[in-house]
Amino acid sequence: MDKKTKLVPLLISYGKLRFKQLGTEMKKNRSAYLLIAPYCILFLMFYLIPVCISIGLGFTNFNVLEPPKFVGLQNYIDLFFADDIFLKAVKNTFVFAVITGPVGYFMALFIAWMINDIKNQKLRAFMTLLFYAPTISGQAYIIWKFIFSSDIYGIANGWLMRLGAISQPILYFEDAAYCTPISIIVILWMSMGTGFLSFIAGLQNVDRSLYEAGYMDGVKNRFQELWYITLPAMKEQLMFGAVMTVTSSFAIHDQLAALAGFPSVKYCVHTVVSHLVDYGTVRFEMGYASAIATLLFIVMLGCNKLIQNVLGKVGR
Repeated sequence: MDKKTKLVPLLISYGKLRFKQLGTEMKKNRSAYLLIAPYCILFLMFYLIPVCISIGLGFTNFNVLEPPKFVGLQNYIDLFFADDIFLKAVKNTFVFAVITGPVGYFMALFIAWMINDIKNQKLRAFMTLLFYAPTISGQAYIIWKFIFSSDIYGIANGWLMRLGAISQPILYFEDAAYCTPISIIVILWMSMGTGFLSFIAGLQNVDRSLYEAGYMDGVKNRFQELWYITLPAMKEQLMFGAVMTVTSSFAIHDQLAALAGFPSVKYCVHTVVSHLVDYGTVRFEMGYASAIATLLFIVMLGCNKLIQNVLGKVGR
C-alpha cells in the first residue's frame, strides 16, 4: 500500500475524531452554543455562503435569466486588459482610499482626543453628537449638494456672484476639476463613523493610574502621554477603527452617485463599487460583477491584514 492510500484512512479517522471532540464540546457548553447559534446561522446564510457563491460566479458568464456558463479566467482577463473604465475606477478607488482612509482615521482620532479632554460631560456629549451627526444621517451629503448647486441658488455660486468673483454659475458636479475635490471633502466630512465612537470609548476607558505612573517615569508632555500611554492602552479600538475606516473607504459609492450622478462626468469619481453596481444591477452581468466583487474582497482582506500587522507594533 503506497503513502497516498495510507493517507486517506488517516484523514478520515482524524476527521471523525475532530467531529466527535466538537460534539462533546458542544454538549458540554450547550448554553453558550445556543446563544451564539442565531448569529452563526445569520452569518452563514447572509455572509459566508453569498461570498462563496460570488467567488464561484466570477468564473462564469451569468445574466440571471440563463444558467451560468463557465468561462474560466475570462472575466478577470477582460477586467484588466479590455475594460478601461475598470482601470480608471481602480485608480479613483485608491485615490479615495489613500486620502479619505488615513486622513479620516487620524482626523477622527485627533478630534476624539480633543473632545475627551472636555471636562463638562454635557458639552462633551454634545460635541460627540455634533461630529458623529453626518454619519447618523445617511443623507447628510444633501447639504453639500445644496451648497454646490450648479445654479444661482446654490450657496457657493450665490456668494461668489455677490462678491463679483464670477459672472455666471459654476457647474461644480458637471466639471471633473471641481467634482473630484468636492467629493473628497464630502467623504472626509462623513468619515467619522463607528471608528470615531470607538476612539471616544477607548479614551474614556484608559486607566488614569497609567498617566500618573508615566509622569513618574519621565513622560513630559501630552504628546508623549498619547504615544506611550494612551495609544498602547486602546489598541483594540485603534484596530477596530482602522478596519472600519479602510472598509468604508473602499466601499464608497452611494454618496458619490447622489452628488455627481451615475455615472459621473468623465467617470471622474467612478469607483470599483460603482463599476460593480453598474454591471450587477444595471446590465445584469452577474458573472462579471462577481469577478469585480471578488477582486475588491481580496484587496480589502489584504489591507486589513496589513493594518493588523502595523497596529500590532504599537506600544511594543
